[in-house]
Amino acid sequence: MGSRRLRAPPPGRGLFPRAPGALRRAAVPPPRSAVEVSNGPGPGDERTTSLLLLGFLQSCPHSCFQRELEALGHELPGHLFHDDELQTDGNRCSHFPLAAEAETDSERQEEAVREVARQLAQIGDRLEGSIHPGMVAGLASRFSVRSLSEEDRRQCLAAALEQLMQTCPPDVDHEKTQLLLTMLLAKKIADHSPALLRDVFHTTVTFINQNLLAYVRNLVRNQMD
Repeated sequence: MGSRRLRAPPPGRGLFPRAPGALRRAAVPPPRSAVEVSNGPGPGDERTTSLLLLGFLQSCPHSCFQRELEALGHELPGHLFHDDELQTDGNRCSHFPLAAEAETDSERQEEAVREVARQLAQIGDRLEGSIHPGMVAGLASRFSVRSLSEEDRRQCLAAALEQLMQTCPPDVDHEKTQLLLTMLLAKKIADHSPALLRDVFHTTVTFINQNLLAYVRNLVRNQMD
């Protein structure tokens, strides 16, 4: 696809440099413009983050929620920016001269998102032990309360993340660590209670878009360069 691939990080290189300090602070390239940062998540961002989390969870083949994840995956868009319509023969209808080029860009971006997700899942394996089973059980219990609002669920996730971040060394890159721990919490809760996958998934996507959107955009853009 022509995109730069992320490899499992050897000492001193990779997405998170140097193990065991694999989350040390590193320079993050600035966003394209102030407008891009100030804007809230759009439809493209929603699909990108959904695909990122989906790819991350799909990289956990021995989890208990694979059946639920497969069902959820069928409900999510397969590509990021397909706005053109399907013809009755199944071919895409290109209303504009640039439709084919836009679809190619969409496919490149989807592959970049999936590659980032796979790399994050590999690195996340090192952090799983930092999440205590008691915390997971408590979050699963809270998420099981049907009267709990979406905002309440996000606050539960934020409180757990803040608690985990307090145990991290002061020199870690907080955005990288927050993104990984947020997705690991989603994985742990769904593994504990697979029936909660749908609620956990949507809460996590919203949380990431509210707090880590610029960083996710940068990760995907850098992977495509």
